[in-house]
Amino acid sequence: MNEHVDAALAAALEGGNGGNGAAPAGEAKNPLLAALGDRVRNLRAQRGLTRKAVAIAADVSERHLANLEYGIGNASILVLQQVAGALHCSLAELVGDVTTSSPEWLLIRELLENRSEADLRRVRVAIGELLGTASVDPARHRRIALVGLRGAGKSTLGQMLAEDLEIPFIELSREIEKLAGCSVREIHDLYGTNAYRRYERRALEEAVQIYSEVVIATPGGIVSDPATFNELLAHCTTVWLQAAPEEHMGRVAAQGDTRPMAASKEAMEDLRRILNGRAAFYSKADLSVDTSGKTLSQSFQALRAVARQSMGLA
Repeated sequence: MNEHVDAALAAALEGGNGGNGAAPAGEAKNPLLAALGDRVRNLRAQRGLTRKAVAIAADVSERHLANLEYGIGNASILVLQQVAGALHCSLAELVGDVTTSSPEWLLIRELLENRSEADLRRVRVAIGELLGTASVDPARHRRIALVGLRGAGKSTLGQMLAEDLEIPFIELSREIEKLAGCSVREIHDLYGTNAYRRYERRALEEAVQIYSEVVIATPGGIVSDPATFNELLAHCTTVWLQAAPEEHMGRVAAQGDTRPMAASKEAMEDLRRILNGRAAFYSKADLSVDTSGKTLSQSFQALRAVARQSMGLA
């Protein structure tokens, strides 16, 4: 399927994990360091970054970062600050608690602790209504936004759906490139991930302002920025196009991109980690369509059915 390059996934597939940071067999881990390693690994997966990319951005060796991720590296506070910067998060988030900054945060955390995902979703919606940020967009059900990793079929199926519904189709990645005046890869290389996220947010906001009816194929990493993802959820009916990791990889290769297979034996492990890291966010979509094991026609019919039902069409 001709899906536009998802820069984060492409980077992960090209680079692999890197380093030889496996924990020595039988070595006991400090629980605090093990938990810290899990958070570093999960944050890296959510952002679709390779270990090599984070190590370069943080100015630490891959082996040092690998040891940190496996819970056997006792990093200094300065190194942790560098790693937090490379992962585009605060040091507080990296070490595991952003809810200790005020008494109100602590009280809110106590109320939310051990609640189910369904309860937390209701709280999030209620907070949005209380603060005036909840969706009151009457066109929300007429904007269909497809989310998922590269290889899920967002571009191909999105184009087919738009033609069937006789409404415009846009690829958000192309809109980002128009705004920036360069390719997605060049944005990342020249200006960094933070700049890319700003272009991504602006492109989405402009698309929502321009189109009251549209099918949007979103970049795979759009869920990595909570503010942008909230914007998407507020103004579009979202559909998660799911696929098995092997199918994601196979479809990317079928597009003529053989780098994932050739660059690293750990590419599939990276892909699974990205999927695992983002699945909880993708699952917040209003609808989902699993394309695993389906032909293009079967996938389209499944998407068409849920989209038309959501839009109130026969």
